Amino acid sequence: MSDRSVAAPMGEQLGLTDLMDAPEQQPRPGRAAVARKSSAAGRPLRLVRPDPQPPTGTDQPRRAVRWLHIVAPPSYSAIPSARSWCECGFDRKATGRAGVLALIEAHTDHPEHCPLLGKTEGSKAA
Repeated sequence: MSDRSVAAPMGEQLGLTDLMDAPEQQPRPGRAAVARKSSAAGRPLRLVRPDPQPPTGTDQPRRAVRWLHIVAPPSYSAIPSARSWCECGFDRKATGRAGVLALIEAHTDHPEHCPLLGKTEGSKAA
């Protein structure tokens, strides 16, 4: 080894000539110099929304017309509650186990009397 690599005695300061030469490093390019490809490259500028008017005839998509919301806490002693409503104006609420069971029955029977629901909902296929 050379004389430069010998440690200086305690209390003495090392001069610049006493330090080992550091290896030369290549300069790194800055982040600004690196070009990134845009994530939107090759994509259309605008997306076209579908026709906002619903299709007519038998090809209409299915949509929810009536709902049943039941709240049954995990404790058996807690009081359950439920609400059944339809777009035709049918809106019922019930609390207690017997009331909720009766409301479920009324909700199940409602499509037979609803003016918005045809006879096709809930019917069995041939």
